[in-house]
Amino acid sequence: MTVTPLLPKNAPFSADDIEALNKVVARSTPQQRSWLAGFFAGFEAAQGGGAAPAAAAKPRAPLTILYASESGNCESLALKAKKIAQKHGLDAKVFDMADADMALLAKSKNVLVFAATWGEGDPPARAVDFYAALMSDAAPRLDDTRFAVCALGDTAYAQFCAVGKAIDARLEALGGKRVANRVDLDLDFAKQAVAWSDDALAKLAPADTAASGTVVHVDFTGGAHADDDAEPAFTAETPLEAEISALVNLNGSGSSRETWHVEFAFDDARFQYQPGDAIGVMPENDPELVDQLLQATGLASDASLLLKIQKGYDVTTLSRAAVDNYAKLTGRSDVQALLDGDAFAKFSSDRQLVDLFETYSEKLTPEQLLGLLRPLPGRLYSVASSLKAHPGEAHLLVGAVRWNSHGKKRKGVASTFLADRRKAGSTARIYVKPNRHYRLPADGNTPIIMIGAGTGVAPYRGFIEERSEQGATGKSWLFFGERNFTNDFLYQLEWQDYKASGALTNIDVAFSRDQPEKIYVQHRLWERRDALLSWIADGARIYVCGDEKGMAKDVDATLVKILGGPKGDEDAGRAKLKELTKANRYQRDVY
Repeated sequence: MTVTPLLPKNAPFSADDIEALNKVVARSTPQQRSWLAGFFAGFEAAQGGGAAPAAAAKPRAPLTILYASESGNCESLALKAKKIAQKHGLDAKVFDMADADMALLAKSKNVLVFAATWGEGDPPARAVDFYAALMSDAAPRLDDTRFAVCALGDTAYAQFCAVGKAIDARLEALGGKRVANRVDLDLDFAKQAVAWSDDALAKLAPADTAASGTVVHVDFTGGAHADDDAEPAFTAETPLEAEISALVNLNGSGSSRETWHVEFAFDDARFQYQPGDAIGVMPENDPELVDQLLQATGLASDASLLLKIQKGYDVTTLSRAAVDNYAKLTGRSDVQALLDGDAFAKFSSDRQLVDLFETYSEKLTPEQLLGLLRPLPGRLYSVASSLKAHPGEAHLLVGAVRWNSHGKKRKGVASTFLADRRKAGSTARIYVKPNRHYRLPADGNTPIIMIGAGTGVAPYRGFIEERSEQGATGKSWLFFGERNFTNDFLYQLEWQDYKASGALTNIDVAFSRDQPEKIYVQHRLWERRDALLSWIADGARIYVCGDEKGMAKDVDATLVKILGGPKGDEDAGRAKLKELTKANRYQRDVY
C-alpha cells in the first residue's frame, strides 16, 4: 500500500500552512514529490545551506552535447538541451565542435548532436576540423556510445541537412547505437527541436530518473546578465514590437548602393544585446508580390489571404522541395520533370516561387496554397550599436537589395520592407540572436583589428562605442572597403571623430572604384603586413565581417600569406591562423 507523507501537527509551520501544504502533498505524485525534494535541495545549496540530502546525491548519467553552429541556432539548442537534460537525470556538458576532439567523443557514453549545414553541404567553419576527423579512417570505434542527432538546414539549398545526415550515419558506422531517429529541420525549427530534444533525452536517460531525487538546478540570482547562455527574452517566436526612431540612407546621391541606418527604440529593459550579436527583423512581404502569387493561383480577390501571407509566409524561396510538393499536388508531369538532372538548377536560377506558379499555372484553394508555403523567417543583421552608448536603442546597417531578372523587378524581403514600407515612427518586430563567438575581449587593453566591407562594418561601430563607454585603452585598427569614397564611406564622420579622440587608433580604407585598378581590403592588409604582425605579436584579436564567398575568403587567404612569413609558407600560415582561431583571437561573422 502506498502511504502519502503528511506534515505532522508539530511541523514548523502555522496551522493554516500545514493544512494548505497537506492538501498539496496529498494529491501529489511520487515524481512531483521527488522534484520538490530536489528543488529545495538546490535552493538550500544556492543559499549556502549546506549539502543536498542523501537522496539528491545519487549519481547522474553523463551526457556529452556537441554542436556545429554557424549562426548560433545549434548552439542555442544545445544550451536548451542541457537544461532539459537535468530533469532526465543527465549530467550534461556542452561542447562546440571547435573545442572537441575524437578523444572526447571516444569516452562519451551518451552523445546528443546538433549540427547545422553551411552553404552547399559544408560544415560550419568552427566544426571543419572535428568533422574531418570524424569522417577519417582514424576515427575511433564507438561501440559503447549511444547517440541522437538533430540536423538543421534550409530547404532552399540542394544539400538540405547534409552535415547532420553525414554525422548521424558516421556515428552508426563507427558502432554507435542510435537511440532516437535523426530529425531534419528547416528554418522553422524551434518548437520541433525542443520537442525532439525532450524525447531523445528521455531515451538517453537512466531508467529510474523519476525516482532519483535529482537536485533541480534553479537560478535564484536573477539579473539581465546572470547567464550569457540564457535564452534572450525576445526571440523569433516572441519578438518585440519596436518603434523605428530613425531611418537614414547613408549613401550619397551618386552611389550605386543604398545602405540604410535604422534605429529601433524600446522601453523594455529585457531587450538586452551585446556588441557582436545580431538583431533579427521579422519582415513582411511586398504586397505587390503576394498579389502576383495569388493571381497566378486564381486567388487574387482574397484580401484576407493576401494579408495572412504577407505577414507570415515565405513567397520568394524557390526550392526543390517546393517544386516536388507542387508537382505532387497538381499531378503535373512537366513540373515533376524539373527535378530531373540539371533542369531545376536551370529553371530556378535567379527565379522565385511566383515564377513557378506563373509558368505552370493551376488554380488552388487557400488551404492548398498555404500548404505549399513555409513560414516567413526573420532576417539577421549585425547590431551596429552599443547599449551602453544608446540605452533603449538598437541600430542596424541594412543594404537594400534590388535587381532585375527574367523580366521582373526583384526586391530583398527584409531590406526593402524597411527601406520602402517603413518610416520613422512606424514599428517592426525585432529579436536578439546572440553571437557568443564574436565578442570583444574581456580585457579592454587587448588590441583589436576589425576588417569589413560595406555593411560588414556594422559590428565595429558597436565595438568602438562599447570600448569608448568602458574607457578601454587597447589599440584599435579598422580596415574598411566600399566602392567610392565620396558616396560610400559609411559612418565617415563618426570614424574621423573616433580617430581624433584616440578611440580608434588606425583606419585604412579601400575604395575599389576610385582608381583604374580595383583595390580591396585584402590589398590594404598586405600593404600593412609588417604592422599587422606586430599587433598580432602583441596579442591583438582579429575580426572579419562580410560576404563569405567574396571578401571574407580573400581576407582569409591574405592573412594566411601574411602569417606565412617572408617566404609566404602557406602551410605555416594556415597553421598559425588555426591557432589564432582556437584561441578565439580570429573571429568571423560571415554570411
